[in-house]
Order: sequence, then C-alpha cells, then structure tokens
Amino acid sequence: MKVSRTASCSLLLTSLCWFGLPIRSHARPLARPLTREMPLASLARSRSRPAGSGIKEIIPDKYKQNYRQWKAEFLAAETGRKQWDLFEQNLNFTLTITVSKEDRNGAGTSKYKWDDAGNLIAATISLGARIDEGYPNAIYYPVMNSLSQCKLSYGVSGDILAAAKFAHEFGHVKRMSITDGSLYRLQAQLIPAYNKILLSNGHNTSDPRLIELARQMGGTPVEIWEDREYWGEANAMLYLRDRITKESEQRALFHRILRTVELYSKNYAERFDEIAQ
Repeated sequence: MKVSRTASCSLLLTSLCWFGLPIRSHARPLARPLTREMPLASLARSRSRPAGSGIKEIIPDKYKQNYRQWKAEFLAAETGRKQWDLFEQNLNFTLTITVSKEDRNGAGTSKYKWDDAGNLIAATISLGARIDEGYPNAIYYPVMNSLSQCKLSYGVSGDILAAAKFAHEFGHVKRMSITDGSLYRLQAQLIPAYNKILLSNGHNTSDPRLIELARQMGGTPVEIWEDREYWGEANAMLYLRDRITKESEQRALFHRILRTVELYSKNYAERFDEIAQ
C-alpha cells in the first residue's frame, strides 16, 4: 500500500472487504521488524540550506484560513511543536503538506522517498478540505473516534479533531523515518501479488504461496496496514495527552481509547498503554 489513510468510515469498510477481513479484527503485531535503529535523516545544520528542504505548505487560497486554524491547534501542543520543528529544521528532508477536496474528511501520507543510504528524504501529507468533520471508525482509529464521545470543559472543537488527524499523519512520517526503505518497496511490489492470489483461491490465507509472500513482506497486507495505522493513532494520542491537560478529562478520554483498543486490537494495547502512563 503506497498510501496510509485516515479514511472515512466508508473507505475503511471498503478496504476491509477488499482484504477479506471481518469487521471485528483481532490484530497482532508484525512478526518481522519493519524498522531500523536510525533516526530521521541527520538534523545537523549547515551554512546553506538545500533548496526545498524542511516543510513545504502548498495550500490553495480557499483552504488557507481553515488550514491555519488546524495547524495552530496542532502546534498548541508540545508534541505538535516538537515534531513540526523536527521536520522543518531537517536539512536533508522535505515534507510537503497539501489540502484538497479529495477525501474531504480524511487525510493520507504518500510519496515516500529514500536516498541511497536508506534515509527518508521526502514525504507528502494530503489533508482533506474538511478534516474538522467526520470521526473515523473505531476499529482502526480508536483515538480519533474516541473524541466523538469525549466531553471537555471547553468542548471538542472541529479544530481538535483536525489536529488529531494532522498528528496521525505526522505519526506515519515519523514511523517511516525509521522504516527500511527497501522493505517498504518490497511490500508495495508484493502486496498486489498477494491480493491477486487471495482473491483467486477463495480467500484461503493458508495457501503456501501466501504464507511465503507474507514471510518476505513481514506480514500480510492487512497486518502491515494495521501496524501503520496504529502507529499513526499512537501519535494522535501523544498530541491529545499534551493538549488535554485537565486530569479528569484526560483520564476519561484515555479510558475510552484503551477500552476500544482492548476490544478490537488487544495485541497492540502496549503501544497505547505506554502513552497513558
């Protein structure tokens, strides 16, 4: 999968049907490590800044006002500011952010590019024109979905929802910065082959051909997608931990998040439990 999406509910269900996955998922972490112990490409400063490095915001005029509000809300949290500065100050990396009417309530990250040394040097975050509306499905988006039932003293504004989606996509970029680029490309190459066999064999995941492809990729297509989305959600939770500072409200929100994770993806619970500590 070339694109990681915070999709609307209908798109999510379409994806699940495509993979032949039941609505109730019992996700499990990937068996093969997808990352390498290397930080995002060196943040060492130089006297001359390479053209195009840092963050490039390509926002049509008609979306600029809303985008500024979403960005301001994201940067209101320490997590948002630190991550923004990390990418903005990186001389060897370019993060492009766009807004369009496509997938109006969702967002996606794509166009990843690595250099010959294995460092992530480019990525693009595409935001829908109304990411301040629409709560994603709880199965794969337990953090953002929990906001739909969260009562804050100052109210859950659309800007907080938009900023959480912002944070989710930054989580994808963070994770890809320590992901093996060659493995990502291998997954993109083999996933279509896996799906083709799956559709032709009656969705028999015990097919030796599928088992071998999954071994090479580090998991099945669904497991790979799940893992990526839960890392995005973990980053959204980090943002909300910094942004919602009233203890009783944060505790109530985190209780709902952890309960949802336990219900649908208990094998990933540790990822979220660590943030809730």
